Amino acid sequence: EKADIERIGFLIGECKKMGIEVLQPDINESLENFTVVPPKKIRFGLSTIKNVGTNVVEVIVKERKASGPYRSIADFITRISSRDLNKKSLESIIKAGVFDKLAERNQLLFNLERLLESARETQRMKTEGQRGLFDGISQNIEFKLTPATPASKAEKLSWEKELLGLFVTSHPLEDFQNILAKKALSINKIKNNLINRQVKIGGIISKIKKIITRTGKPMLFMNLEDLNNKIEVVVFPRVIERNPSAFQENKIVLVSGRVDMRDGVPKLICEDIEEIINEV
Repeated sequence: EKADIERIGFLIGECKKMGIEVLQPDINESLENFTVVPPKKIRFGLSTIKNVGTNVVEVIVKERKASGPYRSIADFITRISSRDLNKKSLESIIKAGVFDKLAERNQLLFNLERLLESARETQRMKTEGQRGLFDGISQNIEFKLTPATPASKAEKLSWEKELLGLFVTSHPLEDFQNILAKKALSINKIKNNLINRQVKIGGIISKIKKIITRTGKPMLFMNLEDLNNKIEVVVFPRVIERNPSAFQENKIVLVSGRVDMRDGVPKLICEDIEEIINEV
């Protein structure tokens, strides 16, 4: 499942529909895989994060079980071997929100090289048998972190979608529920009885597939998601030509068109598009 980010996103989306709260991965609470948190919650496992290998996850969980929770990012760095933790995996762990209870994401990213260097220095001193001389270093590293502008809500959500397969801590459409309720039909309400009817729906463009027609013009198949469901939208060249900049992933839009049924699944043939906001 780890290799299939989209599949994970779909399954967790189904859990949300059933009223099951989904919790972001956490350095002191997550195990390798998804875990159930009573009564109706699921927490992401560390192995579900894209770019994070099984070996480093096993080391993180084993060390935590053996020596207790990680008290700070400095404590984490001094306890995890640099041989197990590379730049890509640490960056992905940070962006996925694993350290949110210990430090701010963008500050950790801004200090990524410094953190990695500290991890390498820790490993060198342990290898040389000087662990005792290095015991107090974790208290100092934390204060050396260079300040940085906190990550915006949009940045956090973008990282979560990329690395976990879905928006976890919030959703970019939450601030636009009133607009969507007034101007758009919920995707859930698009059923067989609306085939060939004109409707307007709203949501976020989560995926776009482009093909080139026999006439050499682009045609799009895109997924549009609202807070509860998603639908495939088919966009022909003439519609793209009228407003090409609107058809981009992560844009929040209103789409007007005709409901079509293909392979037993409702789709929307796009006839017009209107941006609500430029991007997530």
